[in-house]
Amino acid sequence: MKKEHQWRYLIIGVLFAVMGVVIVLQILRLQYSEKAQELLVYEDPWIEKTIYPTRGQIYDRWGHLLAGNHKVYEIGLELREIETPEDAMAIANAISIYIGTDKQFVFQQASVPFVDKEQVYMVVDDFVSADKVQALEEYIKQYKESVAGDSDKPSLDAIVTSAHLERSYPENDLASNLIGFVSRRDRLGYFGVEEYYHDALAGEPQTILVTNDPSMVAEVPDIPPGSSLVLTIDREIQAMAEEVLDQAVEQMGAETGTIGIMDPRTGEILALATTPRWNLNEYWQYDQREFPNRGVGYPYETGSVFKVLTMAAALDEGVVEPNTTFVDQGIIEVGGIYIRNWTNVAHGPVTMTECMQLSLNVCLAHLGLELGPPTFYSYLQNFGIGKGTGVDLAGEVTGIYRDTSHPDWYWADLGTNSFGQGVSSTVVQMLKATSAIANDGEMVQPHIVKAMVTDGKQHPITVLPAGSPISGETAHTLTNMLYVSLQEESSDALVSGYSVAGKTGTGEIATDEGYTLEITNASFVGWGPTDDPKFLVYVWLEKPTTSIWGSKTAAPVFARVVERLVVLMNIPPDDQRLAIEGIQPEVQE
Repeated sequence: MKKEHQWRYLIIGVLFAVMGVVIVLQILRLQYSEKAQELLVYEDPWIEKTIYPTRGQIYDRWGHLLAGNHKVYEIGLELREIETPEDAMAIANAISIYIGTDKQFVFQQASVPFVDKEQVYMVVDDFVSADKVQALEEYIKQYKESVAGDSDKPSLDAIVTSAHLERSYPENDLASNLIGFVSRRDRLGYFGVEEYYHDALAGEPQTILVTNDPSMVAEVPDIPPGSSLVLTIDREIQAMAEEVLDQAVEQMGAETGTIGIMDPRTGEILALATTPRWNLNEYWQYDQREFPNRGVGYPYETGSVFKVLTMAAALDEGVVEPNTTFVDQGIIEVGGIYIRNWTNVAHGPVTMTECMQLSLNVCLAHLGLELGPPTFYSYLQNFGIGKGTGVDLAGEVTGIYRDTSHPDWYWADLGTNSFGQGVSSTVVQMLKATSAIANDGEMVQPHIVKAMVTDGKQHPITVLPAGSPISGETAHTLTNMLYVSLQEESSDALVSGYSVAGKTGTGEIATDEGYTLEITNASFVGWGPTDDPKFLVYVWLEKPTTSIWGSKTAAPVFARVVERLVVLMNIPPDDQRLAIEGIQPEVQE
């Protein structure tokens, strides 16, 4: 190599070396710059994200929407877009004016990037209505147009609105105890069918990989929604039952009340009204300790309505017939205690039909003794007393029940249990038990869901048989006895033009001093038309004050329900219906 060229190569080598150093320094500068640190969140271009399906909807039997979903918005801040305190204040002003969020809270959240560079996103409000978000977005649009090109003005670019679905209840408090609600906090269903069928309604969440690189954003894949439910509830019947119940609780001065209406042939619950009720769209404003459905979650001593089960057992065993005579002396001793009639009156010779008509405790305690503990309690077990009904509602309880296998059982229990004292049941338990009497001896399974809709296909719910605790003959005999007893006493439960059978109940409530008639549970169970029952209705008023007697409080409520129920169910009066069917009415004796 010629010496005159060496200096040229040396200069070129030095230049390349300098350029290399410059490139390395630039790489280091860029890598550790503030903007580079912001981009580190995209270091891993794929992250896991859980996608929640759309929650299934809930309908009544005719397709009326009882629980659905509506769009709401989350208001968030992209903290990297907030560069000055003026930006934070402008953001706080806009969100407080148009969304209603506390201004000071938003300002504090918007000021986070000045003290914590790690935070990149902050939620300042959620479950915001679409109209508020629309107003905010319109203001942001107008503001940006007005400050376009002026870099000294505060920026609102950090404000982000994200849509998502929230559970909604278009009927507010209608059937609230049956439906339950979905919590905003954890997306879980609480109470009613929302809790019982939560997994089916919620669907199957899926965890997927999504890109964390904004230049590679792809649409989130659709996943199947949760199953929808078609209830057995009839919206119009439910609304009617709630209206009648609210009026009855007020008129009778009761603390609470429950009305259950079931088809005794299928077990479909057409209505289950309770008090109090709540607006499900604002569930957080109420004491959730009172939310459970009183129809399945509150057992009580039903009193004389329980006598229909004792009489059914006695008839089925052949111990008595409707005209069997019993000499009522007004008092009977069972297991060392003395049981008296509620009137403290001795009625002398009475038939079994008159025992039911007069609701004689002594007569029913006598039947309990005639049956004996093993037989009596085996019938109660067959009627489902002391067991869960299996109804598809959250929070069902079984009540208090003792038979001879219980260490605290005494012979006296046989006497008191025979007329409904010392044993407790829920409204749905009693609906299930008495369905055997209204349905030819066949007991039905109470249920609230008629069908489930999955993948666009409706799948009927299969309901298993619930047993035959008595014969069809016994059921018809007892129905006729209860029909006659209501007619003979001119009961307030009678409905003009329709044959109904039923029984009142006045259950004494236990206190520290024992049972007292000063406060009672008033009940009535009835069904009709007696030749072909299409409805079974149970009424319970807790602690009525206008009268302690079920015959004066619960019985007339039953009549009010049935008068409107037959219209809603399109059941003609007996004479018209039988004429249409070409059937001669039977003469009831």
